Amino acid sequence: MLTFATPLQIGGGGFLYWAIIFFVLAIVAAAVGARGVAGISMEIARIFVLIFIILAVVALLL
Repeated sequence: MLTFATPLQIGGGGFLYWAIIFFVLAIVAAAVGARGVAGISMEIARIFVLIFIILAVVALLL
């Protein structure tokens, strides 16, 4: 019987999805003129991208 190892998936890619959602929200908010919402959305997107990159590197090293 053959068994195949599956790669370790931390977070399931949700961080990148939410980072893209917040990035798009920030662009729309900036276009409309809501600078506060755009700034907060960009910060959240930046944090999610950083978490995604860290988890991707950890998953590649394991």
